[in-house]
Amino acid sequence: MAAAQGLPRWEPTARIVLGLLGLVLSVYALHVELSRERDPEYRAMCDLGESVSCSKVFTSRWGRGFGLVQFFVAKDSVLNQPNSVLGILFYTLQMGLGLSLSKKAALALVICSWLSVAGSLYLASILAFVLGDFCMVCVSTYVINFALLYTNLKRRKAIEGMKKKTG
Repeated sequence: MAAAQGLPRWEPTARIVLGLLGLVLSVYALHVELSRERDPEYRAMCDLGESVSCSKVFTSRWGRGFGLVQFFVAKDSVLNQPNSVLGILFYTLQMGLGLSLSKKAALALVICSWLSVAGSLYLASILAFVLGDFCMVCVSTYVINFALLYTNLKRRKAIEGMKKKTG
């Protein structure tokens, strides 16, 4: 662990906490979507009212492939996955790549985080201006994505500094 001395002390803990929270929220979102598909009367814990409904958001066209994939493949294509599945992959990747101290892993984490933040901004605008809804699960993942970007930028800077000292 001596090589990790250049990393901010809080970074590994923050990464695990943020990754696990994102993973739990993504699994919950997938559960809500699948439950709603099986039973249209299903009411999720995050459905608090007409304009505060996560299941309404998850089952909208923007709940799969960001609402964009369906323009390129069939709506029921295996490539048009729920956004929650993408979240599960993303948060798993964030925690897995976070175990590496390589420059390439640090760069991949930053690139993935920028993409997640771009996706978060896009979906937040859909949430507010198209669906007119508030989704607590969605907004929570957006906050996590911004926090992971900050964490990854700090990590990359520290790893670059470590590599310069040793290289």
